[in-house]
Amino acid sequence: MGWRCTGLRWPGDAPELGWVNGRDRRGSVLAFGSDLGFRALGERSCVGARGNACPLAAPVPGRSTGARCAECARLDRAHSVAADTIADDPRTYRVYLAWFGPAMVKVGITAEERGAARLREQGAVVFSWLGRGPLMAARRTEEVLRAALGVPDRIPYARKRAVRGVLPGARERAGEVAELYGRAAALEGRGWPESLERLPYEAVDHAGLFGLSGLEGGAGVGAVRELVADGGVAGRLVAAAGPDLHLATGDGGAVVVLDTRLMTGWELVRAAAGTGAGGAGGDGRGSGVTVPVDDLGRGGVQDGLF
Repeated sequence: MGWRCTGLRWPGDAPELGWVNGRDRRGSVLAFGSDLGFRALGERSCVGARGNACPLAAPVPGRSTGARCAECARLDRAHSVAADTIADDPRTYRVYLAWFGPAMVKVGITAEERGAARLREQGAVVFSWLGRGPLMAARRTEEVLRAALGVPDRIPYARKRAVRGVLPGARERAGEVAELYGRAAALEGRGWPESLERLPYEAVDHAGLFGLSGLEGGAGVGAVRELVADGGVAGRLVAAAGPDLHLATGDGGAVVVLDTRLMTGWELVRAAAGTGAGGAGGDGRGSGVTVPVDDLGRGGVQDGLF
């Protein structure tokens, strides 16, 4: 068995692809401007749950971003804070306000010990902390903001990636977060949990960290819909945000988005960044893409891989 990708992670100030081969685990730090490429082999199989391999190595659909069979997905959700299945977690949590694009601001929570990693993993362009406290107080704050202010706790990735190349300036980005912070702070004494300590407003902008300036004026042509056996994706990395890699794959600045969650469960081998399009379901819109691509806006040796 070869190396399989575990997805894009943000342990620090640079994106990193995780890899697993049996019990061996490694990471590949990615640099903007570098060429990368891979080809998928064989059949996509379940990635297991909570660090354990799927006992059946069950096949999973190419379009699944979870890459888990039904049983492993159930086990994974059974121990998930995000799924509200854990109510007695003793850790301190933080409530945040995150901005992904115009009129796209959400509320969320993350364990304080994780710092801002959760915001980078979601592709938050700007964020500010709102408060800190016990898990249930943080959950209650989410509910209060949804009910009183109409703030969502989820924004689809398709919406996030569709606007990354046309974002407004830093002042306008931070302005939407500041406005929501003020409205949320005004709820103290009116449903705000007493055990949640309010934190001062401080906007953190990730546009530079994500390399989003590389998308300005670029021709974003689409997003990879799924990987297929013997299909490949290759290009020059111009930006990365959340689980997404933005790759310049052809002439004229054409950029294709690859959600790295689609890579999980596949055995991957290195491919040259100049491979031709048209095979394995490719549509020819990117010279390094030979897998199915949707229009934007619609819903080996590991060390040498990238």
